Amino acid sequence: MKRSRLARIAAVAAAVVLTAAGCTGTEQQSGPGTEGRIAYLDYGDFGGGSNPQANYNPYLDASRLGATEYLFEQLVAYDNYGCQAKPWLATEWSWTDPQTLVWKLRDGVQWNDGKPFTADDVTFTYDLLKQHKALDVKGVWRYLSAVESTDPHTVTMRFVQPGAAAFTLFSEIKIVPKHVWSTVADPVTFTNAEKPVGTGPFTVKAFNPQQLTLGRNADYWQADKIMVDELRFHKADGGGQIDQLKLSRGEYDTNAMFVPDIKKAYVDRDPAHNKYWYPSGGSISVYMNLTKAPFDDTAFRKALLPGFNRQEIVDKAQLGYVKPASQTGLVVPGQADWLPKDLADQGVIGYDQAKADADLTAAGYPRNGDGKRVGKDGKPITFSFRVPGSWTDWVQAQRIIVSNLTALGFTVRAETPTPEAYENDRAIGNYDMVLGVHGGSCNMFRNFQEPLASDQSAPIGKKAVSNFVRWNDPHTDQLIDTLRTATDDAAQKAAVADLAKVMVEQVPVIPLWYGAKWFQYRTAKAVGWPSEENAYAAPSDNLLIITNLKPTGADAK
Repeated sequence: MKRSRLARIAAVAAAVVLTAAGCTGTEQQSGPGTEGRIAYLDYGDFGGGSNPQANYNPYLDASRLGATEYLFEQLVAYDNYGCQAKPWLATEWSWTDPQTLVWKLRDGVQWNDGKPFTADDVTFTYDLLKQHKALDVKGVWRYLSAVESTDPHTVTMRFVQPGAAAFTLFSEIKIVPKHVWSTVADPVTFTNAEKPVGTGPFTVKAFNPQQLTLGRNADYWQADKIMVDELRFHKADGGGQIDQLKLSRGEYDTNAMFVPDIKKAYVDRDPAHNKYWYPSGGSISVYMNLTKAPFDDTAFRKALLPGFNRQEIVDKAQLGYVKPASQTGLVVPGQADWLPKDLADQGVIGYDQAKADADLTAAGYPRNGDGKRVGKDGKPITFSFRVPGSWTDWVQAQRIIVSNLTALGFTVRAETPTPEAYENDRAIGNYDMVLGVHGGSCNMFRNFQEPLASDQSAPIGKKAVSNFVRWNDPHTDQLIDTLRTATDDAAQKAAVADLAKVMVEQVPVIPLWYGAKWFQYRTAKAVGWPSEENAYAAPSDNLLIITNLKPTGADAK
């Protein structure tokens, strides 16, 4: 759960009156769209901050509007649930060697102003990011050395070192038209506000600070899959009670927000049509300071695994919205194909206090006459466990975790510093035990490199980049380097499976539960939304979703 949202939800929202100034003129439209399509779908927020302005520059993350996701496209579209790359503006790609990637582009694609899409647009886009580093927000030129077009439908990318670890980034780089952007004086400040030109399924139809309306692009290269005439985005009030009320009344066909009791507040209002799916994100995990005893002992860490009641945390601290996490660091079931073979229960560890108690004793950490767990020096084990005090769901989880550890004989001090103090102390290693988040993306290299690579660590007292537990293991580093250079699926999956074994057998961190990706949807107008039963995409995979939606019932063609 996002702590900022929980804080806002706790406050009583003031009544908000939405003005009709600058209306699009289509707000009252209803009924079926043309040729059996859906007339319109209502979506949630469109970004741009508290005072949004027309801004369709896809590289200005802080101020761009959400329309860019439907105006511009990328070479590949990722299914970020199952971690599969789908051909998009590129139909195929191949590594000729670990530092050279060749793309074959789709024929017959055109920009929405009628100009043809070619390899020159791709090379121009990547050169644009190279020339204007402020636009390279994904950091692709940390990896690239050159991008060249060899014919109108072939692009070759060259890397400064093996480039497989950067592949997922290419699903995030929106391609822009050379014939438009080459005339722009300053691309860094260019808002692209007037009739933005893209290859995507929609164009901008109307905008005001309260509503953004997109219209179907009839000349889109797969227009037959776009069964919606309009998408209407509405400015949110910050995710508070007003927006929740609008969601419960069915004013949104889809949204992505935290709702305290989703069944009562939303599903039960219209069980036939109101649905939700909260797929798992990153792993919220116990981070132990591995430079301190007893956390520096693998046997101790491994004995702790069944000592945490993950399901109670899920039910009580996370409202049952999420699932217990796999010890592998992978997000299951979506990433199950990457797991080691024959791993029981996909690496999810059940609660067994008696086993944890026995395993700790066997590892050399018995209880004394007072029932206190003692270290190998014979002294009772005492340590602190910190979470940010304003992150209410983590504080609730902390209570359960401290109770679990206390039941095992430890003396644990629950501390709740400010988020700033927590982040700083975690980075410099000034802690015993804290919570942290890692993984959750389809970039397997980063999922393991960030929390486990020794080059992401630092001596105690110095800020680590992301390896806050100070894990330092040459075998882990070797596996991460293998993953960095592997260009075929089999080699990548083998390296990931071995890294998952490191997580299970050596326990550098202890995943407890997954963060949720909020996603609500209605089937009154459209069907084909991703769901647990039809998990073809993550909620954020906009292009995959819009090409799968179809009219409900009799409206279907």
